[in-house]
Amino acid sequence: MRWARIFILVILLGLLGAFAHYTLPQRDVVRIVDTQLQLTEISGASAWFYAQSDSGAAGTSVQRDVRIISAVRADGSPIDYRNEDTGIFGWPPYFKIDSQDLQTEAQDLRSTRDAPVWVAITHYGWRSNLLSSYPNAISITRVDGPETTLFPWMPLVILAVLALLLFMIWRMWERFEDRVLVPARDGAAVRWAKLKDRMSGR
Repeated sequence: MRWARIFILVILLGLLGAFAHYTLPQRDVVRIVDTQLQLTEISGASAWFYAQSDSGAAGTSVQRDVRIISAVRADGSPIDYRNEDTGIFGWPPYFKIDSQDLQTEAQDLRSTRDAPVWVAITHYGWRSNLLSSYPNAISITRVDGPETTLFPWMPLVILAVLALLLFMIWRMWERFEDRVLVPARDGAAVRWAKLKDRMSGR
């Protein structure tokens, strides 16, 4: 039974870690090489990895134009990002409603191998060739070069706040248990014992 609990706990922690890795912001130092609109079918398993249609747009079709930012890492490997609004009430709650402005900014920062312009793209999500999913770009910041080291302060702050909230909820539950549940359980046990005594004629 103990191994079953450990197995379930490992699965839950793995799912929580995957959810955090997908949702929390990450930053890549890349060189933007192209921007484009790509007609994409948003259906099946890949639909989970796309945001809602842009704020103000009536995107109810399974096909829609998705803004793509194509880039190259310092080691020469390619990486593509989608550029979609998350909206005000969408998930993850990045409150992004400026995807067209970000696309224009990306177009302005395009560069060649001979005259590179390096940028840090903040994004969330995963790149999957199998599911045709792309990480969603949130912001673009110009940096000095590909060796620029970026400290992940935002994910750490978010994780710290979540840990604090979980700790507060746990402490509130402990107090509720001590003040309400334990006395109620003890009182029920005493009443049950008295009832048994009466029924047995003691």
